[in-house]
Amino acid sequence: MIGVIENIFTKVFSEKNLKNFEKIILVSATLGFIVHLILILLNNNGYIDLSFFQDRLFVNPISAIYTPFSFILVYEAYLLIYFLPRSFTTSIAKQFEIMSLILIRKIFKDIPNVNLEDNWLNNENNLQLIYDLSGVLIVFFLIYLFKKLKEGLPKLPVHQNLDRFIGYKKLISLFLLPTLTLLCVFSFIDWYNFAFLGIGTSSNIDFLFFVDFFTILILVDVFILLISFQYTERYSQLIRNTGFIISTILLRLSFSAVGLTSLLLLVSGIIFGLIILLIYNNWEKEHK
Repeated sequence: MIGVIENIFTKVFSEKNLKNFEKIILVSATLGFIVHLILILLNNNGYIDLSFFQDRLFVNPISAIYTPFSFILVYEAYLLIYFLPRSFTTSIAKQFEIMSLILIRKIFKDIPNVNLEDNWLNNENNLQLIYDLSGVLIVFFLIYLFKKLKEGLPKLPVHQNLDRFIGYKKLISLFLLPTLTLLCVFSFIDWYNFAFLGIGTSSNIDFLFFVDFFTILILVDVFILLISFQYTERYSQLIRNTGFIISTILLRLSFSAVGLTSLLLLVSGIIFGLIILLIYNNWEKEHK
């Protein structure tokens, strides 16, 4: 059974398929950027009316960068599924990277809302831009520290049934791939129905798709944690993996908050994961 899963995983996530998907994302991002610019041009010159987008996504040309970043985020989500079987640490690092890109993408949407004529600190949109810019720097630095700690992970004895554990994680990745595809399709349909047809309820476009995706990731992480009980009895590893799940939950909660609260939850989630990894590294080095 493990051999069958391995063969299917190798074919689905082959280097060729990875390169082909990368090309599709690149072409889609480029075309999306051009189409977005054309829509902004038509809207600003009165040929079409897109005023119902209250976030001014179709007013300033800078906002067009939002579209290619959306495709890049889908590619990053695909890479997260691809790297899932490797380790808990690699998976959580990729989640942090996705969150940083979501934050950067949001900046391109919010820049047109900045009011340079008003008192800078008295304008809510101006303050939000300051929060997001500061958040990007903090998150980027925290990810750098996390990657440095990841490189210093102590080498532990390999469990004799580790291949079976990795096989289970590859099976989960294979199930996650069509789930990711369906989420993309349904999220786009929900957004289109609300934006153009007035059907459904409003949702934050910045977190569209990723709210459900991170909810699924939490469930997947818990499932992997339960499976790992069969292959390790090390207290430090169990605490580390549980801590990473808590970190993912904090990232997910940041989608439900707004403004500075959302940013604080995001930074708190990464800091929590960073401290967990720091303690784990030192614990294992001392015991080794």
